[in-house]
Amino acid sequence: MSYLEQIKARYAKALMGNYGLPPVAIREGSGTAVTDVDGNAYLDMIGGIAVSSLGHNHPALVEAISGQAARLAHTSNLFLHEKEVELAEKLLDLWGNPGRVFLCNSGTEANEAALKLAILHGNATGKAKIVATEHGFHGRSLGALSITGKAAIREPFGPFAREVVFVPYGDADALKAAVDDTVAAVFLEPTQGETGVVPAPGGYLKAARELTAASNALLILDEIQSGFGRTGAWFAHHAEGIVPDAVTLAKGLGGGVPIGAVLATEAAAALLTPGTHGSTFGGNPIACAASLAVIDTIERDHLFDNVLALGAHLEARLLADPRVTEVRGQALWRGINLTEPVAADVVRHLIGLGVLANAPRPDTIRIAPPLTVSRTEIDLFCDKLIAVLDALTPAPGGRP
Repeated sequence: MSYLEQIKARYAKALMGNYGLPPVAIREGSGTAVTDVDGNAYLDMIGGIAVSSLGHNHPALVEAISGQAARLAHTSNLFLHEKEVELAEKLLDLWGNPGRVFLCNSGTEANEAALKLAILHGNATGKAKIVATEHGFHGRSLGALSITGKAAIREPFGPFAREVVFVPYGDADALKAAVDDTVAAVFLEPTQGETGVVPAPGGYLKAARELTAASNALLILDEIQSGFGRTGAWFAHHAEGIVPDAVTLAKGLGGGVPIGAVLATEAAAALLTPGTHGSTFGGNPIACAASLAVIDTIERDHLFDNVLALGAHLEARLLADPRVTEVRGQALWRGINLTEPVAADVVRHLIGLGVLANAPRPDTIRIAPPLTVSRTEIDLFCDKLIAVLDALTPAPGGRP
């Protein structure tokens, strides 16, 4: 039995079964490569589900984390420290709007805090209803789950205390019909990540902003996956030129260190008064230092230019293959849609060829590699994906 099989057997005995049994046990990483416990190397094209912005073992991240740990690792929320102030100021600067920041530990926690803003706004205005979208994903805790539009993961834990109306994603007319004077807030993702990287149609977010403003409802955008470089920009909603009442962030914000954040306008942020919310570990000095290192490196190394150029290259290469019908998304956060529902088999075969990816739908491969990935590595991924497709779903008449 290989050491990998031994570790998997121990995992199955010691950990709960909610994740099933993961196929690879990773020991270490460097750049876009990871190595498993048996010494096998893989090209990491999923980046910890859009988390590892700078890849693995990036010197700037290592230095920030180790340096901060050597000075101060934790304060709780009873005391403040410089790094949380510096990070909050930087996030607001990148957002480009006056407001305030709440720091927490994950995307789910960020959405929980944003949901509290919605509830408090509803209490103040006599509104109780929340509008969210079908197939949307906002987290696994009970509050975040109540606004998550994936029935298979939501319904086993219902009923929920809040009234939530789910509308088809990207349908501005359906949103208009749902947003009336009983609605406290609308929760949207600029791109739905967990359903296969599905961007909102042009003008959809702008229509949502106009509808919520007219009905005095909050517009809350979940940018946990779409934020911090996944679309080649700090925030995906900047492309629509709108200002939501609140934005939730996590994943790529810490480059691998757990951190979440809510950015809110002054009016929305004022809803959280002393004692209404908190987090023991939120704004942790190490996490804040890591996030500042991520921001500094992205800016210094012009990584958005990198992912935008490589995204166009990847799209051109893959759309030339008849088994690929669509390459959704922007930059290098992509949903690669296949003609056949073989995505899970493709991912398994890619692992055998030393590539890590993800299959969020039967016909979709999702990639979210580090923003530091190279053209050579993108070409390697494309070559191996096409080789797997050749083996699983040969093109009529042979691949061009």
